[in-house]
Amino acid sequence: MSQNTPPNYRPPQEEEIDLREELTKYLRHWPWFVAGVLVCLLGAFLYLRYTTPVYNTVATIIIKDEDKNGGSAGLEAFADLGMFNGLGTNSIENEIGILKSRRLLNSVGQNLQLQVRYFEKGTVRTNELYQDRPFNIQVLEYNEEKLEDLGFFEVNILDATSFEISNPELGFTKKAAFGNPVELPFGGIILTPKFEAGKEKIDKTILVSFGSLEGAVDSYRSRLQVNLTDKNSTLIELALQDAVRRKAQDILDRLIYEYNREAIEDKNQVSLNTAEFIEERLAIISSELDSVETGKQEFKTENRLTNIEAESQLYIENASEFRKEQLEVETQLELANTMIDYLRNDKDGLLPANLGFSEASLVSAIQAYNQMVLERNRVLSGSTELNPVVVNLNDQIADMKANVMQSLVNLRNSLQISRKDLSAREASINSQIAGVPSKEKQFRGILRQQNIKEALYLFLLQKREETNLSLAATAPKAKIVDAAYSSKQPVSPKSKIILLAALILGVLIPFLVIYIKNLMNNKVQSRADMENEVKQIPLVGEIPKLSRGQKEIIENQDRSVLAESFRILHTNLQYLLVNAGAKPGGNTIFITSTVKGEGKTFVAFNLAITLAQAEKKVLIVGGDLRNPQLQRFESGAKDHRGVSDYLVNTGLELKELIQSSKLHNNLDLLVSGSIPPNPSELWRQEKTATLFSKLEEMYDYIIVDTAPAMLVTDTFLINKYADLTLYLVRAGYTEKKLLNFAVEAKQQGKLGDVGYILNDVEAAHFGYGNKYGYYYAYGEEQDSFWKKLKNRAAFW
Repeated sequence: MSQNTPPNYRPPQEEEIDLREELTKYLRHWPWFVAGVLVCLLGAFLYLRYTTPVYNTVATIIIKDEDKNGGSAGLEAFADLGMFNGLGTNSIENEIGILKSRRLLNSVGQNLQLQVRYFEKGTVRTNELYQDRPFNIQVLEYNEEKLEDLGFFEVNILDATSFEISNPELGFTKKAAFGNPVELPFGGIILTPKFEAGKEKIDKTILVSFGSLEGAVDSYRSRLQVNLTDKNSTLIELALQDAVRRKAQDILDRLIYEYNREAIEDKNQVSLNTAEFIEERLAIISSELDSVETGKQEFKTENRLTNIEAESQLYIENASEFRKEQLEVETQLELANTMIDYLRNDKDGLLPANLGFSEASLVSAIQAYNQMVLERNRVLSGSTELNPVVVNLNDQIADMKANVMQSLVNLRNSLQISRKDLSAREASINSQIAGVPSKEKQFRGILRQQNIKEALYLFLLQKREETNLSLAATAPKAKIVDAAYSSKQPVSPKSKIILLAALILGVLIPFLVIYIKNLMNNKVQSRADMENEVKQIPLVGEIPKLSRGQKEIIENQDRSVLAESFRILHTNLQYLLVNAGAKPGGNTIFITSTVKGEGKTFVAFNLAITLAQAEKKVLIVGGDLRNPQLQRFESGAKDHRGVSDYLVNTGLELKELIQSSKLHNNLDLLVSGSIPPNPSELWRQEKTATLFSKLEEMYDYIIVDTAPAMLVTDTFLINKYADLTLYLVRAGYTEKKLLNFAVEAKQQGKLGDVGYILNDVEAAHFGYGNKYGYYYAYGEEQDSFWKKLKNRAAFW
């Protein structure tokens, strides 16, 4: 690495190795991940199998806008009267609040008897019954305070007419007939059969739960969802989640029905109030109208009127005719006077004709007179006045003239009489015409009052009919878009989510257990742990963990992983001993550890046997004078004299103390001997050096099983006689912080050449592929999957 390389720089390969190592920590426990997933999936399947599914039920309605639909008939009647303008404005938020109100749901609960629930007892799960229940229960009355801690009532149908109801917790049992009231500890009920719908449940025990109506209403109210689908519309969606789909559908349908019923009642209440008001007004107007009509009748009677307008017209027409007649009389009178004056002044001349006299005889006389004058004048033109004919004609003319004069005088007298009569009649007609405006004014006042009362009376009659029609046919406020329907798939539990969660949990639980175990673990587990903690002392061997039933001591021709691990240790020792330098005699190898229980005696024996199998003469020395352990593998070794006896008694020879081992012909044994009161003082004697010197002359390898180095000083006192010290660390037992104890001891000169041996290593932590190489090299069969899984379980 160059000088310019940052000090914290780590090659990508190292990071990849670290990541792989971290992943390996978990992958080596793959059976537990498989087991965790299987267990969690099994639990999920059982949960889905025996958990009561909950379904979502939805209904959709449209709240009608009263403004657009004209509002209620009652309000329309008042609006037509100019009252309550602007009422009927619909607030959708208020309608949502009404739909979710406790009062409305309480009406639903009372109608559907929601406080009573029916169940069929199953082996694992108790299912609620609704449509398929064999009977209905109607609660007559009950005391809610006594409903607590009642438990279930059991109902058994005895026959088509009777049943038995009991409560084991209360010790209550009673037989009764269907349709008859039954007194229970909390109140009275009536059971009615429903055998056709629940025929499959007739022979089964039905569990009945009685609760408070308020509690049932609160339960369903908390699950009821009322939402506006769009803020610009009045479309409302009602949703309810329940385990019984038909029950939820009935609740929503009933809720809509109750909402419409109350809305209709509200509208009808307005209409009823309107009808009552109209009836009161009709009574008043009818009385006033009768009074006006009576006054009209009296006025006509007093003034002898039938039809004032017709009579007024008749008066005017009569006056016109009278004026014509009066004009005619005056004209005829003037003509008569003129003709009389004319006759008096004219002797025998012609009289004016066609003057318009109304008397036909006068006109005929004048015409005859003129004819006679013309005849005379014609005769006179041819004769004289003395002509007898002329004289005769003159006499006739004189007579006719006297007749005409008399007729004119008579006509004049008659016309004068007629004129006097017309003058009298004129006064009467003028009086009648003059009285018409006053009567007409009075009559029109009466008629106006009558018309007003009649119009108001007819208007109120019309509105009364409209109000009655609105009462008979009031449209519901909420139009049902979709009646209540339930989803086919349950919303809870969601099988896919549960299975996915089980899968994740099955992986997560082992992961967390392993992670926490690794996090909390302060013990050495593998070669990597040791190499990360200490680098000053080499690791010369790994000893695998023995499986259950496996022998602790290596045998001849042993092909086990244990035997091979000690052979590898033997090979590594050769390099260490070569590096330590050549010397005459055998090699002394100390086996020690930090604390008790790390496997010193186990490693000492197996290493000694491995060396003996290599045709080396080997001696095992019990160097732990305080707590001898060689008797674990050599029966009777505790009864023999040994090292302590040799150090105390100057008269003993080593050959007298050394015993042949039963484990191998090339292996001998020098036990610890009697337990002395002062082991440290014994090891400080000069005879200790003589002991190891003589033993090295006698054997190729001297394996010394020493005392724990951290607990006592014995090992440090004699370590100067060791060619090599093998420091044992037990996987899963030795704490990581204790590894530095050997390093510090070496740095302080208390230990010479030291090498670590990692004992009791799990197969999963066995370093550098030994677990695979041994099987290959020695042909040992690998354990089956189930045996490995069993071993894993034993480890955990």
